[in-house]
Amino acid sequence: MAGNRTIITLPEEDKQWLQSYSQVHGISLAEAVRQGVQKLRIAEQQELYRSLVDRTKGIWKKGNGLEYQESIRSEWHSS
Repeated sequence: MAGNRTIITLPEEDKQWLQSYSQVHGISLAEAVRQGVQKLRIAEQQELYRSLVDRTKGIWKKGNGLEYQESIRSEWHSS
């Protein structure tokens, strides 16, 4: 796996936990950190999506949005 090397400073308690986690799961410390970063990114993306949905719900004021979608999509199939 190509990537950039990064040095991080962790509290001793977190480092010990990470070492224990890595041993239990049979992965390196680096892999545990990579997996943690990936999970954090996914969580942030999900939170951004939820936030966008919450901020935009109710914007459509021209009737039932689902009915509108279905009518527009039916035009695609009739063309």
